[in-house]
Amino acid sequence: MSDVLERFRSLADDFSTRVEAVPPSAWDDPSPCEGWTSRDVVAHVIGSALRFVTPITGAAPVPFGPDDDVVAGWADAGAEIEAALADPDRAGQVVPGPFGDMPFEMLVGRLLCVDVLVQTSDLARAAGLDDTIDAEAPAHAYEGLRPLDAMLRAPGRFDAAIEPPEGADVQTQLLCFLGRRV
Repeated sequence: MSDVLERFRSLADDFSTRVEAVPPSAWDDPSPCEGWTSRDVVAHVIGSALRFVTPITGAAPVPFGPDDDVVAGWADAGAEIEAALADPDRAGQVVPGPFGDMPFEMLVGRLLCVDVLVQTSDLARAAGLDDTIDAEAPAHAYEGLRPLDAMLRAPGRFDAAIEPPEGADVQTQLLCFLGRRV
């Protein structure tokens, strides 16, 4: 099993745990992403996963609508990513990404894993769930993202970094770096 597949599975499991734990009354609660609800956070992750995997599957992208089941949608999208990563030919296929063409496995490792990680925290905070994330994953993401600071601040990407509180743990440092108020 590749490191990216293993990391994605771990992050996806954490995200799935939060998705399945959202109380029905919390799907419309606001998230740390301005203008987004808990449901919007999950729909965003589904959309990202499907956008990344459709060049591999050959399927036409299917828009995810406001009345679609986000719990089932995430389960399906996550399974598609895992299946593509588990196949060495598909994992190595070069696909378009927001920062240029790269192998699918690299795209997932650099972008989708970070998105799932950060959105796990966003969803948990929106739904009133435990937002603690395994410390190793935020450290890995933070280390990989810091050199991309200028690129991350382009319009439509991340808000300006926020100074973390003194003595902040790595999860808080990462979230503040990505413009989240913690």
